[in-house]
Amino acid sequence: MRFERTERLISEGMERGLHIGAQLYASVRGEVAAQLAVGESHTGVPMRDDTIMVWLSSTKPIAAVAAGQLMDRRLLGLDDPVSSHIPEFGTNGKEAVTLRHILTHTAGFRMPIRHWRGQTWDEAMAEVYRSRLEPRWVPGQKAGYHPASSWYVLGELVRRLDGRPFEDYVRDEIFEPLGMDDWWVGIPFERQEAYGDRLGVMHVTTQNPPTPNATYESPEFIAAVRPGGNGRGPARGLGRFYEMLVNGGELDGRRVLGAGTAEMLVERHRVGMFDHTFKQVIDYGLGFIIDSKQYGVDTVPYGYGDHASARTFGHSGAESSTAFGDPEHGLAVALVFNGMCGEAAHQARQRAVTTAIYEDLGLAR
Repeated sequence: MRFERTERLISEGMERGLHIGAQLYASVRGEVAAQLAVGESHTGVPMRDDTIMVWLSSTKPIAAVAAGQLMDRRLLGLDDPVSSHIPEFGTNGKEAVTLRHILTHTAGFRMPIRHWRGQTWDEAMAEVYRSRLEPRWVPGQKAGYHPASSWYVLGELVRRLDGRPFEDYVRDEIFEPLGMDDWWVGIPFERQEAYGDRLGVMHVTTQNPPTPNATYESPEFIAAVRPGGNGRGPARGLGRFYEMLVNGGELDGRRVLGAGTAEMLVERHRVGMFDHTFKQVIDYGLGFIIDSKQYGVDTVPYGYGDHASARTFGHSGAESSTAFGDPEHGLAVALVFNGMCGEAAHQARQRAVTTAIYEDLGLAR
């Protein structure tokens, strides 16, 4: 099947200097419909379907599924106070924060974390423990996207309740069962060297010529275990992750997540709340952004295009990537551009390409 509209839009974006390359994976009811690698990974190096790209916040649902697995094992409850498992967390107004608040971005401690700048995991967590609940924020009653802080909490819950570091746990319990051999949250230095040119590069394209993003492409950042933003791998792996979720937690005969838990994670749990980070009403599942175009198709950031069904769930990464599942159509999509072109240009790019994917598949309403 040719993705004529989709490929044309990606190519036009390259001509406009929005990105120098892209990867796309799409499947319908488990059948691969597209596996595209377009343009260059970095200057002089062709983009391939096994190029390892950074996903930024498209990484977040990995931690949500890890939490779901802990719930399946009855080690963790959705309304458990975080401090019942991590006592150090229960300070400075955060005593009432629960797992549900973390997963719905209603917890109220949105501060940044500088873990990649030489901090250890324990030092990063100490920042979280010292953080204060924001003024006049009642957990669960006010919403605001947490870019990093609360996702470290999920990683620490995995470490405390399972015993394995987050990066090892997700490789053992999520990536390996899904055949995601080259998927990481933090790539060790020795593996970075072994991958060589297979490591893709994220570029800043608001300037000419495009330049590698000095933050995201430093060896130290690539190695940092950041549960909310440093997953890396080819698009096809993240596509398989969403195939598993669309299929109720199972893929190719391997169950990754209980069927009831898989369904619970992607239902609407936060509905009609104004997000004080995005400055827009957005609905959330548990770690997943649910299709919210009913609040303004042209204003809701990081949506899934004009034709996504109301049940579509997923997550996107800043100015670069998106991945989602649409159960109504059995559709799984993973898309990454290697150019950060500014918010307005990226939102238009993502909306146009995700809309075209549905049209090329004959799924448009």
